[in-house]
Amino acid sequence: MSSLLVFPGQGAQQPGMLHRLPWETLIEASEVLGEDVLLLDSAEALQSTRAVQLCLLIAGVAASRQLSMAPDYVAGLSIGAYPAAVVAGALSFSDALHLVSLRGELMQQAYPQGYGMTAIIGLELATVEGLLAQVHSVDTPVYLANINADNQVVIAGSDGAMKAVAELAKGRGAGLAKRLAVSVPSHCPLLDTPAKTLADAFAKVQLKTPTLGYLSGSRARPIINAEALRDDLAFNMCRVVDWRGTVQSAYERGVRLQIELPPGAVLTGLARRVFEQGTVIAFDGARLDTLQALLREEGSRQP
Repeated sequence: MSSLLVFPGQGAQQPGMLHRLPWETLIEASEVLGEDVLLLDSAEALQSTRAVQLCLLIAGVAASRQLSMAPDYVAGLSIGAYPAAVVAGALSFSDALHLVSLRGELMQQAYPQGYGMTAIIGLELATVEGLLAQVHSVDTPVYLANINADNQVVIAGSDGAMKAVAELAKGRGAGLAKRLAVSVPSHCPLLDTPAKTLADAFAKVQLKTPTLGYLSGSRARPIINAEALRDDLAFNMCRVVDWRGTVQSAYERGVRLQIELPPGAVLTGLARRVFEQGTVIAFDGARLDTLQALLREEGSRQP
């Protein structure tokens, strides 16, 4: 059977998250960026979209380098796609650092205030889509952004529009409608323009064919072509994330071990709804030798 490493998106960040990681990767990242990356993970610094995204990239790559055995597949939610591409051998860590730095700046500059994302839990997708249609307009833009699970979605848009949808959702029986720690309306058409600017930067970067199975969090299927991967990474900021479909796709391809790279365990909780058999575990809180043993054991299983 197969194994999968997953990399979380914005909202998973934690103050001090880089200080728990091996120094080698932190020194490398600092040299590439020309700044001390350990200054990026303070509570104050993490108010910046650029700092958050760089921290998530660095944490994912640093932790994955501690695993002695490669997985069969990788997948990342939103910014998590970048460390996934690095681990898959398709994008150099150096290029990823420069691209993520630019990505964070572009996203923050596009909507410095008054926009964001809200999670809605407890309603079917079709119900949420109906509520979005009621509220959305030119003056009150709001869109579906993430499909995380059968009854858990994230919307993106202006503060006023999201608040209106949240109130309607609670009226329809939603268990939770919570504003996320994300200051940008990601994964919707509001970010079409910065995505095109990032694509111009991507055109100057060499990408290779992934050496591991790379599952797109937007398309919920493998990408094996370098040019398709370039498009996937550049434009994932303005495309809906189908994380439920991505995890389901992995399970259907024989994945029975999912390890979530730091920080946190949000994706681990989501995967438990899909993995009827097998193991889902987070790197944070687990012993490294346990994770190594799980990877070896999964690699030795016959389908």
